[in-house]
Amino acid sequence: MNGNRISSAVLGYFSLFGSLGTLLCCALPSVLVLAGLGATVASTLSALPWLVTLSHHKMWMFAISGVLIGASFVNTYWFTPRLRMQNCSPENPRGCQEASRLSKAVLWFSAALYAAGFFVAFVLGRILVMLDRS
Repeated sequence: MNGNRISSAVLGYFSLFGSLGTLLCCALPSVLVLAGLGATVASTLSALPWLVTLSHHKMWMFAISGVLIGASFVNTYWFTPRLRMQNCSPENPRGCQEASRLSKAVLWFSAALYAAGFFVAFVLGRILVMLDRS
């Protein structure tokens, strides 16, 4: 029982930090440049040069983060309810409900960050190029 909770929590936090990584490496610099803050991006990249390495591997970053978030959705909505029925204490059902609510909030926040990063990294550039040609 405790091992399942730990693996569920680890998967949720890996998906959160994976989506945050994709946002930092690929989406945030693009949005800042789009907003006219190119100097901010340049100073950030000089202070944090590892962001350049992450952006060179953005396909892998997004693929791995997407798989982790997808696995977290499967875990949260498929496996966890079945385990909760077996393992939650009937004396304290609120503990499982609160943990489940927190896990779902972290998961949906991760998915929103991932979607924002994906849009900026892969879709927004193409839209701007198409608008520029018009």
